[in-house]
Amino acid sequence: MTDQEIIDLINASLAEEFELDPADMNSDANIYEDLGLDSLDTVDMVVVLEGAFKFKIREEDAIRDIRTLGDIHRFVIDKKRSLKG
Repeated sequence: MTDQEIIDLINASLAEEFELDPADMNSDANIYEDLGLDSLDTVDMVVVLEGAFKFKIREEDAIRDIRTLGDIHRFVIDKKRSLKG
């Protein structure tokens, strides 16, 4: 899976789950301010990403530092690479 395919899957999964406008799904979008998610939504976001990519991320400290969609993209791409390793 290429980085772009990962990004596209993340965007599509989150847009569907949270009824977001795909046009708003850019890497600079703040998940709280721009996309309108809250702390409870982040739990659902983790579940959606785990389902889409078939790996656990709940125990990851790095998930707490995620603020933008680009942060999510980088996190998942890095996680996929580390699992391949």
